[in-house]
Amino acid sequence: MRKELFSFPDSKYMMNNSEVYKIPARFRRIENLHILLWLLKDICWALDFHVMGMIMIVPTLTVAITITWQTRRLTAELLHNLAVVLWITANCLWMTGEFYGWDEGPLGSRRLALIPFSAGLGILAYYYIFLGHKKRFRAQMLLKAEELVRKEQLPAGNPDTGNDNTYRTRDQKEIQNTPTR
Repeated sequence: MRKELFSFPDSKYMMNNSEVYKIPARFRRIENLHILLWLLKDICWALDFHVMGMIMIVPTLTVAITITWQTRRLTAELLHNLAVVLWITANCLWMTGEFYGWDEGPLGSRRLALIPFSAGLGILAYYYIFLGHKKRFRAQMLLKAEELVRKEQLPAGNPDTGNDNTYRTRDQKEIQNTPTR
């Protein structure tokens, strides 16, 4: 039997490795977009591009909040995404302070950023202490996630043709309906 790298002993706190956790593809696409926006914002910060860095706050936070809203029915995802929104908020506060010279001192942006950082950490602590280790909770999250994926699927054919048992995702339907050259 092959040992996995970084394998942990089974315990009531570890997730079953055979569980497959699915989310709708549109959620994954917007998460990937969010990574791009976040990196662009942080690159602007690192390069001292004040105006572009400040502009990038808007789409980065907007997409983070959108992701949080989309995942509101999945408690595990919601709590993690709330923590991400708070992390980005703290990050933006700190960046703004550095750009405009008010990041130092007891009420500087670096210290003020500890408020949303701590709130995000508190949310994750709540999740991992009270929810994340419970098998029943994890099972409920798997079922809700599967339900969301199922809702993303649309019937492939017209029920009148008897082709109502075949399913495609919305993306597949959009691809089919896209005109080709």
